[in-house]
Amino acid sequence: MTEAYSNARLAFASWRDSVPPEPYDPHLDLVNARYLDGDRLAGVRDAGTRFGRVVVAELGPVAESYQQHGPELDQYDGLGNRVEAIRFDPGYHDAGRLLWASELVHHAGEPGASFEQATSGYLASLEGEFGHMCAATCTTGMIRVLRRFASDAIADRYLPALTDADYDAALRGAQFLTEVQGGSDVGALASVATDHGDGTWRVSGEKWFCSVADADLFLVLARPDGAPGGTEGLGCFLLPRLVDGTPNGFSIRRLKQKLGTRSMASAEIDFDDAVAYPIGPTTDGFKIMVTAMLNTSRWMNAVGDVGIMRRAYVEAAGYAGHREAFGQLISTFPLVRRQLAELKVDWLAALHSTWHLTALDESVDLGVADDADAGFYRYLVNANKLACSLAATKVVRGAIEILGGNGAIETFSVLPRLLRDAIVYEQWEGTHNVLTAQVLRDLGRLDMTGSVLDRTANLLKGITDPELGTIAERALVSFEDISTEIRRCVEDPRHGALHGRDQLERLVAAHQVGLLLDAAGTAGDLAMELATAARLLTGRSLDRAYRPEHDPDFADTLDAVLASDLD
Repeated sequence: MTEAYSNARLAFASWRDSVPPEPYDPHLDLVNARYLDGDRLAGVRDAGTRFGRVVVAELGPVAESYQQHGPELDQYDGLGNRVEAIRFDPGYHDAGRLLWASELVHHAGEPGASFEQATSGYLASLEGEFGHMCAATCTTGMIRVLRRFASDAIADRYLPALTDADYDAALRGAQFLTEVQGGSDVGALASVATDHGDGTWRVSGEKWFCSVADADLFLVLARPDGAPGGTEGLGCFLLPRLVDGTPNGFSIRRLKQKLGTRSMASAEIDFDDAVAYPIGPTTDGFKIMVTAMLNTSRWMNAVGDVGIMRRAYVEAAGYAGHREAFGQLISTFPLVRRQLAELKVDWLAALHSTWHLTALDESVDLGVADDADAGFYRYLVNANKLACSLAATKVVRGAIEILGGNGAIETFSVLPRLLRDAIVYEQWEGTHNVLTAQVLRDLGRLDMTGSVLDRTANLLKGITDPELGTIAERALVSFEDISTEIRRCVEDPRHGALHGRDQLERLVAAHQVGLLLDAAGTAGDLAMELATAARLLTGRSLDRAYRPEHDPDFADTLDAVLASDLD
């Protein structure tokens, strides 16, 4: 008995030691190489390799150390003065220093570095629940808002500190939109803004969900006096946390006790005549917030989801390759192999669609996107966020199942932390239903349906390799049905409200199949994995007539997807 116990624990130890020490993986390098070349690719690869080692050796252990010590609210100092401060475990700040030193946020200071940011964000997201991805994302969005819309005086005043790679010297940003009566109905916001006549305004109101409550600068939406109702009446305002060293007209009611990302402080905050600076015309607040802040968050949410999926798959595949049951490794069980292959397909599909989105994001941020690319970006930033956040939660849950009861133990693996982050990503910057409604509305109102469908169809039609082309042709047959259904959802709002989400998920999957096949044509040793992943994704998500139990090659396809990891 003692020997059996010892062997099992040795297997656990061997599994833990099998985590790749350099998580800048070949598939990540492949997608970077697809869009970058020359010195820039070499720079991204070098920085990613170095930061990946930091994530494994330093960030992970530090993040694990403070999981039981969440943020605490100190409303007053020892003398009774109101300070509205958030206190963290010291390890939380150690983790922040590691992330900021990766230059993820620093790169936001100039357009044209989306791939550098995406690579760092992906690698950092391999460690669940360390609490800084929200701050990094919000600060990136704020930097873009100020770069594009702020006056020179405001930009010069705040951008240098917001882009500082030194965590202890840098300013961090947050955006507060949600109010108790509004939720996703942004037009129902009741916060008001009054022009003070000296270039500043005063903002009053309640914000119901304020993540990164410890931020140094807040971006908020508020309705100027006399402005109309709805989103068209909202202005965008920048509020410093402190004015003359004291809280700027705000008080924190309480910190949220939430399911996900508990190490980051979310709060309910009241504003009462807080000093604020208008960003852009006060009639354009909603547009400013969506184009520069929310779209940035949705892109980076997807990047985080891809990192979560990668780590969940690594945990599950490594465990399956070391854990024995009934006298054999569980990785040899057909159903476990099927589960693992499906996790890997979800990760690869999301990786390729998100890096395609990253290319579009960079062109939009640089201001060089043509109308076609800008329109497809508008579609994909929402549709891809929907698909990736749904997939991330599913992948982590699937990985937990592979580990069995061990998968639910906080101290056994990173999976519970990954699940908490994934659940937050599902709600962040729009629920799935809200994103679906926005995509369908954009397709119809902006007459984008044809161009979006054509771009995906052309991607599939462009696959010329005979073997890959067979998969593409099969996907195109299903795509005819998808196109018909998408058009109906756009033209018939009631039908779209009921069925649009299902069809949008299929549309994104078709795009992912095209990207996987296109990449497989030049992927070298990774080509087989990408091609078989595209084949599985086509059968699962596109071809409604496909039944794996009738496919004599199904088991071989699963094995081909997993070959580089388990065989």
